[in-house]
Amino acid sequence: MKASDKRPLKRAGIELTALGMGTAPLGGLYAPVALADARAALDAAWEAGIRHFDTAPMYGLGRCEHLTGGLLREEDPSSFAVSTKVGRLMTFERPGRTLPPEPPKNEFDSGWHNGLSFREVFDYSRDAILRSYDDSRQRTGLSKLDILFVHDIGRVTHGALHDHHWNALTKGGGFRALEELRAAGLIAGFGLGVNENQAILDAMEEADLDVCLLAGRYTLLDGSATDALLPKALERDVALVVGGVFNSGILASSSGRKKYNYVDAPAEIVAKAEALEAACAEHGVPLAAAAIQFPMRHPATGNVVIGARSAAQVRQNVEWFEQPIPDALWTSLENKGLIPSA
Repeated sequence: MKASDKRPLKRAGIELTALGMGTAPLGGLYAPVALADARAALDAAWEAGIRHFDTAPMYGLGRCEHLTGGLLREEDPSSFAVSTKVGRLMTFERPGRTLPPEPPKNEFDSGWHNGLSFREVFDYSRDAILRSYDDSRQRTGLSKLDILFVHDIGRVTHGALHDHHWNALTKGGGFRALEELRAAGLIAGFGLGVNENQAILDAMEEADLDVCLLAGRYTLLDGSATDALLPKALERDVALVVGGVFNSGILASSSGRKKYNYVDAPAEIVAKAEALEAACAEHGVPLAAAAIQFPMRHPATGNVVIGARSAAQVRQNVEWFEQPIPDALWTSLENKGLIPSA
């Protein structure tokens, strides 16, 4: 399997490369990323044949959409696919406008070291979705956006405010705005971009979704999407773009950064990562290669999106993605109870 292999999204009518480039790290996730390094990482992805770039207004508070547009503006629009997100508006205080208090940070929000000087305001209403689309077109400077993901809708993210935001998306016309954009040909498809299985399951009952980005819930360490979400997505032809396959870094190497779901990994997760790494070593396979390829074993997976902070990391991700893995490794992991049975 090559990173540049094309994978069709049946409902959206477009293709994504098997490996996509996630841009969140370029916004300064966990640590600053110099502008030259960010641009070099994007260039390396393009040179490797990656043609799906996933970004969001949240990433670097606008920085990553600017960077993504800087790479792609001069390329043939038919040669790549871009996904970005809606649900957060980037704004700032000025005379006559006072922003609402910042909500408490949820467990999936680690902040940005290279963030631009904006504040994010959650808004999933019809008007906000349409404004977010326009703003992303302005920030990227691109003539088209292929996929819009409703970003971080769910109870874990919003807690007591979840019902308010869900009503804005459903009764308040947020989904209707996405349907209008798709009907007008301004996007190829839409869905959710979340860390929560249940949010996608609930959204499937509210709107005609095409593709969803699921981060961290179908990995070597977390198979929680396996029982309910994956079968339903397959039944509905809703493709899954799988992100967070390293679970915030621990699966890139259990001896490296001990982050899991954006926070310090608990002891039991560290122990499981070490068991996975030992099992992979028996077959001469790096843990990270198994982690990056694992989601591709399920037919509901459209592609895998991996972030990177440098050109070297991009090239390493491609190498891991393309490394041959014997079927015996997957059988061994299943027999040891480390992954669900295929």
